[in-house]
Amino acid sequence: MTNLRFREDGSFRVLQMADIQDGPNVLPDTIRLIREAIRKADPDLVVFTGDQIRGYDPAYIDTFLRRRGEEPGARVRAVTEVEAKLRGIKRRARNRVNNRLLAMKSDGSNPDVQQTASTASTTSTLVYSTTSDPQDVPTTLDELMDETRDKVRRTFAGFLGPVIEAEVPFAATYGNHDFQCGILADEQDGIYREFPGCLNPVDSLEPGTFALPIEASDGSGRVAMSVMMVNSGDYAGKPEENDAQYPAYVVNPRGLDLADSDGYGTPSPEAIDWLGAVQSELGERNGDGKPVPAIAFQHIPPQEFYDCLKEVSAWTPNAVEGARTHAGHCYVLNHEICRPGSRLGEAIGCADENVGEVDALREAGGYFALFCGHDHKNAFVGHAHGIDLGYAPTCGFECYGPKSRYRGIRLFEFHESNPAGYVTRMLTWGDLVGRYSSNEVRVWFEDHCVTGAISMRNELRRPQVFAVLSGAMSLGFMAVIRSLVKKR
Repeated sequence: MTNLRFREDGSFRVLQMADIQDGPNVLPDTIRLIREAIRKADPDLVVFTGDQIRGYDPAYIDTFLRRRGEEPGARVRAVTEVEAKLRGIKRRARNRVNNRLLAMKSDGSNPDVQQTASTASTTSTLVYSTTSDPQDVPTTLDELMDETRDKVRRTFAGFLGPVIEAEVPFAATYGNHDFQCGILADEQDGIYREFPGCLNPVDSLEPGTFALPIEASDGSGRVAMSVMMVNSGDYAGKPEENDAQYPAYVVNPRGLDLADSDGYGTPSPEAIDWLGAVQSELGERNGDGKPVPAIAFQHIPPQEFYDCLKEVSAWTPNAVEGARTHAGHCYVLNHEICRPGSRLGEAIGCADENVGEVDALREAGGYFALFCGHDHKNAFVGHAHGIDLGYAPTCGFECYGPKSRYRGIRLFEFHESNPAGYVTRMLTWGDLVGRYSSNEVRVWFEDHCVTGAISMRNELRRPQVFAVLSGAMSLGFMAVIRSLVKKR
């Protein structure tokens, strides 16, 4: 495995890419953004912080997993079925004979530690197929899983292409949509390692949770800093509870944030303990027993991210309503603790439960920052609880997010003498390419899509949206008055 090291001038550059969230045919705009960001930054490391795969994409409809433990392809979102029909993806019967079902161990550990296993021959139900073959040829689940593995490889090859071309090492952790394609994180880890430059270790605590020590520039082998990748889980709740919520999920999956009644997941207890244990290991390696300066990357933010915001009245322009445990409250950035250039575009999608991750980071020592993805429209950096808490927005164009010009990749510049004094900034599509993408209609829709009362109110708080709607209503009112006058 590649040894990461500070450059001779004492610098080290990292690019954080969040929420690519695409299918097997990664959009050219996403690939272009990645390529241009690498060209601009000349990074020493690229980190992918989850939801690289759009697990609910129609391409994966045959093996879609709403939740771990379900039968692949058995429970598909209504909106995905519609999208599949629009794309010409046809439904196909699965062979009922000698099918092997996908099963997961349920040992109470981090969901992504659970391994994929095969069971005996089982009768199964209808699934969908992404074949364009007009003949409805029955197929087995094994064949469908093999097809999905190939699609995952194509997805990885698409967005990793510019990284591999530039010969930049990379590491990846996982989000709440990656596994939904039907291939769990443990197997995805192995697929990532098929590509040159992958730093995901075989012997990690769990897929997506591991340390990347960065050695001093003098060649002594001393660890001057470490990048920590953390698997933040996917969804909370027990299978039977999720089953009860399935009818509501089918009708309005986006309004439910694809999280049903129990919300998003959290890092496992083992991962929380590891945050301190790994610092002890690095201190022993250096011979002084001291924690090393470290930055952590994961997908889902903890609740403390709300402490970077300021609660305001519901009439405040550009305020966003909180989600789930923070519902009924409106927020804007607290500019007293947030860095210039920070952006808040949506509620913080944290778990309902606070498992004490930020406290664990602080108690372990050495950690100076935690950066996440997950909430595609957010790009702020704040300082709360003695640590920097920050976001990178989506860098993909196949998913919801902000305007094209605000989608981007976060650059970090560290210096060996003081890693905690890092500099960070966004490399956006607007800065690197131009104002508009190749499909502004889709981007506009995904920026303004309304899925419920909260998103409607958030839209109305955007001054431009409110001005347009007010103008339209005024024109309509004037038209009615004129028609009444003419009738007289």
